[in-house]
Amino acid sequence: MTPDQFLDRLKRNGPEPAYLFIGPEAYSREQCRRALIDAALPPEERETGLTRHDLDQIPLAAAIDDARSLSLFATRRVIWLARAEAALPKGKADSGDDGVASGSVSPLETYLREPSPGTVLVIDSSRFEFDGEDKARTERVQRFFAAVLSQVEFRHFAPEMARAFAQNLARSLGVQLGLAELALLLEATGGDASRIAVEMEKLKLFAGERKVTAEDIAALVPDAQTTTIFALVAALGRGDRVRALECLDTLTRAGEYMPLALTFLATQFRMALTAREANLRGPNDIQAHFNRLGARIWPERARQIAETMQAFPKARLEQAVTKLFDADRSLRDARPDDRIVMEETILALTASR
Repeated sequence: MTPDQFLDRLKRNGPEPAYLFIGPEAYSREQCRRALIDAALPPEERETGLTRHDLDQIPLAAAIDDARSLSLFATRRVIWLARAEAALPKGKADSGDDGVASGSVSPLETYLREPSPGTVLVIDSSRFEFDGEDKARTERVQRFFAAVLSQVEFRHFAPEMARAFAQNLARSLGVQLGLAELALLLEATGGDASRIAVEMEKLKLFAGERKVTAEDIAALVPDAQTTTIFALVAALGRGDRVRALECLDTLTRAGEYMPLALTFLATQFRMALTAREANLRGPNDIQAHFNRLGARIWPERARQIAETMQAFPKARLEQAVTKLFDADRSLRDARPDDRIVMEETILALTASR
């Protein structure tokens, strides 16, 4: 079930004996955790009724034994079993064997046949994604804990969901955020709901009643300076040497670590080259293609890759990737100044053809 479905069922029916919380998304998980504790524990018992175990520290069977025990200090309990993926048997991920012999009954399944009254067991696995290389690991966790019928999936927000979440949050906080600034915030936070919420609070305190500007986001939000790198890419694509050097000056004055900036720049060109070789025709194709490959990107990033692909013929993209590789090697050598290396790279990429 989704987090929203969990909250609706909890409100209508109250807590169930056991849940599996699975997936990496932190904002919705925290909302569900708070709602469950509020529903399961009276205020006077929340300090003594909540118990946390890390399954990389104690065996699952020992945690189940604790759930069976009655507390002298609380009539109702929530047992939180974190890092649940650590309970899976080692060395069996590729075989499909989840460590329970055919016909045998796991301690968890035995417990769930007659769970302790007034006790809610939450098995929490947040390490693995639902896509890419982690997909098989996530499915294995779900199979191992299949005895828990109520499984709540915490998936990363889709781009549209992240945008709607940010807009609703800005409206509730009274933050004046334009569409361009909203796109910048989403790009800088990677669409992560927890980061959006934190950065929105910071922007509210910093900007007050006035409209949030791109400069505010660049000053407060980590990774927001990457937009200057996108501006640098656009300037290189136009052959605008003056603008490219201005972007470099902005990055330098902001204290940007030049090897990191160069890595981001090289990634942009490599993705544009990949998109051109795959004959992708627009931002939607680019986003779908890289998401299928497990490189999750947002619509704004896909648009920027499309602009780079359109601005550079294939031969110039290949030349740019080679030049950026040489620049990266130069940054690792003894040199007088990182900025000199970057300036030489810009001059080479904007030279007349």
